[in-house]
Amino acid sequence: MMKVFLIGANGQIGQRLTGLFQKDGTHTLRAMVRKEEQKEALQAAGTEAVLADLEGSAEDIAKAAEGCDAIVFTAGSGGSTGHDKTLLIDLDGAAKAVEAAKKAGIKRFIMVSALQAHNRANWNEALKPYYVAKHYADKILEASGLTYTIIRPGGLLNDPGTGNIKAAADLERGSISRDDVANTVIASLDEPNTYEKAFDLTAGSTPVREALKQL
Repeated sequence: MMKVFLIGANGQIGQRLTGLFQKDGTHTLRAMVRKEEQKEALQAAGTEAVLADLEGSAEDIAKAAEGCDAIVFTAGSGGSTGHDKTLLIDLDGAAKAVEAAKKAGIKRFIMVSALQAHNRANWNEALKPYYVAKHYADKILEASGLTYTIIRPGGLLNDPGTGNIKAAADLERGSISRDDVANTVIASLDEPNTYEKAFDLTAGSTPVREALKQL
């Protein structure tokens, strides 16, 4: 059983992950949030929660993560903020989280990125700053020496998950439910075939764990 430190617990994928950890029981969770009311709501629902901020210091994040075995980074600045927040959260926040993992002695790190973030030729022009942030955050993680997995989902949907995905180093543009992204994160935690790998993720016809074993 791993103790997982979730960064971005209040986001849409983060909220789904929190629910899955509670139901699954295979691993335990400590959720990182920025606001006291978020912390109180999580604790009232039975999830351990701590206050820390991606715009704060790597030391503060490391202290919040102490005693955990893995970090899952699902944080994002969201579509309604400016490019400054994209830099501060999606890039610098991710870099601080990697730093914090090293400071806290945590080797396992899962990053939720974006489809084709590794391939500049396929970046959406309208979202270029977001892709730049994801691209370099992923590169920082890949060079970190941590046991990483980088999951690059396509367009995110609120449809119910199917439990089936398509995962590969390169995929055409596609979409996937946030439920199935969360399922893939959980399944990746202790799947050795995802260690030190980065892959695109869309809706598909292969059960999550089976798809990960075929990477």
